[in-house]
Amino acid sequence: MVDFNLTRIYELTVILYALSVLLYFMDFLQNNRKANQTAFWLLAIVWVLQTVFLALRMYETGRFPILTLFEGLYFYTWVLVTLSLAINRFLRVDFIVFFANVIGFFIMALHTFLPMQHHSTVQAEQLVSELLIIHITMAILSYGAFSISFVFSILYLVQYKLLKQKKWGKRLLRIEDLSKLDYMSYVLNVVGVPMLLLSLMLGVIWAYIKIPNFHWYDAKVLGSFLVLFVYSIYLYVRVGKGLQGKVIATWNMALFLVLLINFFLFGSLSNFHIWYS
Repeated sequence: MVDFNLTRIYELTVILYALSVLLYFMDFLQNNRKANQTAFWLLAIVWVLQTVFLALRMYETGRFPILTLFEGLYFYTWVLVTLSLAINRFLRVDFIVFFANVIGFFIMALHTFLPMQHHSTVQAEQLVSELLIIHITMAILSYGAFSISFVFSILYLVQYKLLKQKKWGKRLLRIEDLSKLDYMSYVLNVVGVPMLLLSLMLGVIWAYIKIPNFHWYDAKVLGSFLVLFVYSIYLYVRVGKGLQGKVIATWNMALFLVLLINFFLFGSLSNFHIWYS
């Protein structure tokens, strides 16, 4: 029972870590201080939980827990989180904190879900199964964010056309103004990209655990990374180049077609993504 409760807390730590990375990404793109502060406190909670687990492990083994691969991975993650908190608190180098915690999240997920560290085979299988559920859930949530972003882009182009043609009426009034439609489409992509990135990290871990002959050139794997790449390019152009308006809305609609191709076509061609087929 104790092991089960510790497992649940472990999984909660991974989820809190994922939320912290997501918020740090939002701050990275938007200079959102509120998101940064929330991410900091979530990361602080993660650090407290990690420290408690580290102390329990030291008490259980009677030594400093770094002698095995899995203990080393855990301690490495703890060091990353500790340094991230210190950098965020005292040096204010926020972007380094974001990229460091992307690495830290991957290592912690690897440590949490790899079955070899668990004494119980049943517990290991359950963790691997839950890893798959988290991976799929995060992927679908990211796809949902991209989908609503696509809808905002459609509304933007409809509103743009109505204004261009000077068709004033109830339909025009019921649609939000162009700036808000453009901004909401962008924000949803800001949420979707890091969520998809974290989902792919967990998916890769699951695939290496469960699939004997896992290949990177599987259609769904390549397609998912393609989706991540093209939406990352969108964010780069939107933030780095300052591109807004009709052009970026049209581009966003084209990116959604890439997502649909990946979801339906590449999913059916995949050797192991049977739940998407």
